[in-house]
Amino acid sequence: MTVSQTALIVGAGAGLSASLARACAAQGMAVALAARNPEKLAGLVEEVGGHAYACDSSQAADVAELFASVEADIAAPDLVVYNPSFRVRGPLVDLDPDDVAKALAVTCFGAFLVGQAAARPMLARGSGSILFTGASAGIKGFAQSAPFAMGKFGLRGLAQSMARELGPQNIHVAHFVIDGAIKPAGAGRQGAPTGPDAMLEPDAIAQTYLQIHHQHRSAWTSEVELRPWTERF
Repeated sequence: MTVSQTALIVGAGAGLSASLARACAAQGMAVALAARNPEKLAGLVEEVGGHAYACDSSQAADVAELFASVEADIAAPDLVVYNPSFRVRGPLVDLDPDDVAKALAVTCFGAFLVGQAAARPMLARGSGSILFTGASAGIKGFAQSAPFAMGKFGLRGLAQSMARELGPQNIHVAHFVIDGAIKPAGAGRQGAPTGPDAMLEPDAIAQTYLQIHHQHRSAWTSEVELRPWTERF
């Protein structure tokens, strides 16, 4: 199979990221995977014939080094997916400010750094897709989950702003509202104890991401909501 494009998945691991990596490889794309601990990706890297990189997405120097390495080893990415998030739960008055700052840095500021780094070579080339993994917390804030909502609301705003700025320059930016729990790796066909389809299938989510990446620019989607039919909304 001829490799025609390069995909970079930031915040890679089991579940959705692994499904995305397999789906991209199946379409003949070269796959780059970035995580704080790239050693955990060894099996997936071998499976998809990809490359793994160490990166703390909340650190500007790490992000710059990541994109330079991917371009040197493979090519400037045609598709960049941002998956990282850091969740802090608890009553508002009990939250540790340092944990809240980390949640914002990983979930939102890191997305800015990766989006900025992705956009530069895409602007020079005149094409590309940047996809952000959001959550229902980016639409509504839940009790005892303020930091996650803050980060995901910021992520959604970033995606909207980037879509409006970069779309006219042929760069497709889209935000995905994952409204429900994603089935963990190794879970049975029945998903959650509440019954079949109670959790989102990561392979199905991945197929939607690639559909968005391949959309014709005359009918681009800037936001997608994905939820099981069993989920209330």
